[in-house]
Amino acid sequence: MRMASAVTALWLVAASAIAAVVQDYPNRFIRVVVGPGPDIPARVLGAKMSDALGQQVVIEPRPGAGGVIAAQTIATAPADGYNLLLATASYTINTALQTSSYDIRRDFAPVGLATTTPFVLVVHPSVPARTVPELIALARSRPGALNYASSGIGTPPHLAGELFKAMAGLDIVHVPFREANSALNAVVSGAVPMMFSIASAAQPQIAAQTVRGLGVTAAGPSRLVPDLPAIAQSGLPGFEVIGWNGFVAPAGTPAPIVAKLNAALWRGLDDADVRKRLEAAGYEPAEHNGPDEFAAFIRADTEKWIGLVEQTNMRAK
Repeated sequence: MRMASAVTALWLVAASAIAAVVQDYPNRFIRVVVGPGPDIPARVLGAKMSDALGQQVVIEPRPGAGGVIAAQTIATAPADGYNLLLATASYTINTALQTSSYDIRRDFAPVGLATTTPFVLVVHPSVPARTVPELIALARSRPGALNYASSGIGTPPHLAGELFKAMAGLDIVHVPFREANSALNAVVSGAVPMMFSIASAAQPQIAAQTVRGLGVTAAGPSRLVPDLPAIAQSGLPGFEVIGWNGFVAPAGTPAPIVAKLNAALWRGLDDADVRKRLEAAGYEPAEHNGPDEFAAFIRADTEKWIGLVEQTNMRAK
């Protein structure tokens, strides 16, 4: 009886301490660490989140190692609500490829999905294919002859190419570059015939007719690239690769603090000017979602890439 009473007393003390921390949160600045990819969503949304929380949201770039540095910075940070990571598809891919000791499903507390964006399958104008079925037929007629560029091994454009290759039964060769602009420039110059480029980078090149867009990687047509069909609806049913951005905190961050952060995120995403700025930059604001829904999204994305890695026996190096 005494032991039970002591445990209950300790639990009440701990609960009271957590409640006090939550009530006082936030009382100083909140940092958002950004790894690979543009920091535009973090900066646009961070300003509105600052207004909602009454404290400044500071963006801290930590590039390098495909997101491993940024992820480990936050995975090992105090779980107090003052440390956030702008997570992307790179982190679910890293988990699938086991390129780091962290696991995005285990080591982080999801706050909310913020934006999504499709990739665009682009080819050099000299490629004699104007549709996805024509490109698939061309690749099948020339096994091993077509190359595709990416922003590096284990990046979303790389895995988009491997998924396309696996689902269409193609023999095409991966040509990795150090970053996305170099890869796209290689396609523009004709050095590499094709790649999956993020929509915001592909659009200007398509408009300038330096590359030809064949399809988007979303499940259906995207309002960001309205003139292109979905690859899944034009020759490769079930094909889908989505670029995304969302906020996560270290695992163990108290649920009430996560809820406050989620509410601040949605205050930003519900703002018409914020949505307009995100869309102009090539990002589709996410539909309303909570931490549990974002956790399910992360699990599904990770499991998809784990399946591809196992199917293709892919390695990070």
